[in-house]
Amino acid sequence: MHEARWRQLALLAVAQLLAMSVWFAGSVALPAFRSGIPLTPAQVGWLTSAVQLGFVAGTLVAAVLNLPDIVPARWYVAASALFAAVANASLLVSDGFAPALTSRLLTGVALAGVYPPAMKMAATWFKDGRGLAIGAVVGALTAGKALPYLLGGVHVSLDAAVLVPSGGALFAALIVAAAYRDGPHAFPARPFSWQLAGTVVRDPMLRRISGGYFGHMWELYAFWAWLPAFLAASAVASGHGEVSKLWSFACIAIGALGCLWGGWAADRVGRPRVVRTALMVSGACCLLSALLFDAPFEMVIGLCLVWGIAVIADSAQFSALVTEHAPPHAVGTALTLQTSLGFLLTIGSIQLLPVLASAVGWRWTMMVLALGPALALRVFRRIDTIPPPRGT
Repeated sequence: MHEARWRQLALLAVAQLLAMSVWFAGSVALPAFRSGIPLTPAQVGWLTSAVQLGFVAGTLVAAVLNLPDIVPARWYVAASALFAAVANASLLVSDGFAPALTSRLLTGVALAGVYPPAMKMAATWFKDGRGLAIGAVVGALTAGKALPYLLGGVHVSLDAAVLVPSGGALFAALIVAAAYRDGPHAFPARPFSWQLAGTVVRDPMLRRISGGYFGHMWELYAFWAWLPAFLAASAVASGHGEVSKLWSFACIAIGALGCLWGGWAADRVGRPRVVRTALMVSGACCLLSALLFDAPFEMVIGLCLVWGIAVIADSAQFSALVTEHAPPHAVGTALTLQTSLGFLLTIGSIQLLPVLASAVGWRWTMMVLALGPALALRVFRRIDTIPPPRGT
């Protein structure tokens, strides 16, 4: 059984890495796409945010319909990954803004069935060490989302930038369908109930955990989405010149190490302590981004590598806290609802940053992300008073 749980965790991690690579595939393909179809700055912004919006819509529907708690996770994730592969590939046949926007929206809807259920699936195999297990899943997700920047850094064609991630999502669907099985700590199934989402929302401890998560999300995706623009502007200010997308890949992908550290440490010193540490470090990086903006570019890269580790290190621990404190029959719905509302918030910060950058420049823009860690730290100042986890 001990070996089986590590095999299943490795399977889930590989599936997440491959399936989630479609998330930023459109952003990396966008320059080539724009050369054929002129887009306004506002349209570019919406194409960047469309996956977020689709993900929010998909997770909200899933939470209201209790899909993560009534549909077998194996088939739910496999079908969603297949849908994501097709939706992402449809970008290649888009001949205008509206079809491209639809492609990105549907990709987000599909991914709503890939990420939240995977955290619940990992939890069925791990009661002890759950923080590390969910950290591994989120770490794989982080590396997967960075993958398109790697493709962009080696200057692949538009077709490859879209089809390689779609192929990854297709393979993810196949391996989950063929090889995944729930573990010995599976959560009980429950018939559909309109009240299940309400049960989650009314739980005061889940609201406190989610409040911290929302602050974390305000920072996370805006950092990932606009890091290339920040690095490019910083390089110009310091006289460094053109910046390879490989640096963006490195600064995002290194977050996988942060997830693994966060999970390992949380299982030893407690999740709240790890969350607070990550929030303080990432919040400090937000502020230092202005101070070091025109410093030697090596210093800026060093800052962004540390930032990339800290900005995601706490993410899995919010989810682990939900699996421990939600009613066992509502864990899937609780994870999906928390994730949905958190991603809804990311649309605001993603849309806000380029507007601020056009007004005050990139030097000062990233500082606004510090509002997220500040809010989360306020919520978590007494989080140690959460009572012992319910049996799961």
